Amino acid sequence: MTNKTSQTSKFLSYILRHQPEAIGLTLNPDGWVNIDTLIKQANLHGETLNREIIDQIVQTSDKKRFTISENGQNIRAAQGHSTKQVDIAYSEQKPPEFLYHGTATRFLNSINQQGLLPGSRHYVHLSTDAETATTVGARHGKPVILQINALTMFQAGYKFYLADNGVWLTQTIPAKYFHLYQHRNQPDATVSDL
Repeated sequence: MTNKTSQTSKFLSYILRHQPEAIGLTLNPDGWVNIDTLIKQANLHGETLNREIIDQIVQTSDKKRFTISENGQNIRAAQGHSTKQVDIAYSEQKPPEFLYHGTATRFLNSINQQGLLPGSRHYVHLSTDAETATTVGARHGKPVILQINALTMFQAGYKFYLADNGVWLTQTIPAKYFHLYQHRNQPDATVSDL
């Protein structure tokens, strides 16, 4: 991704996940907005955007943050919403036995006390592999990975959802359902860090 494409992707994340009203947009409850309307409003607010740029970002994004509707007329962020305009009706899915959550070591004390909470977002985000979780955790400081006993949670009645881009979502994870995960990228993390 070029620097300009990366900046535009961040702009789309900001608008489609957090602040659609910043450029005068209203998202529907499933997060969709008409692409032509998005382009018009972005350009009115000084962001150069066209269909070619949007298609390039959607097709080349390794994180698959955005989804274009089947009819090709609408776009939405796959997950990660904090805006109250969006309440995507994800269908419940049975998760794999384990999922992973990346965070920074400085958050471990509060996570151990409160469990994993969504913060400003609608859901806690989980990945199917520790490497992705490590990348996510590194955005916030020294990364640490929590292994979630997802299937056990599901069997206890907790709901899990799978976003368009393969990110697993749940509303909260009590501390009894996770533990510190050790792998080669965390040589000096210890269970006592939790």
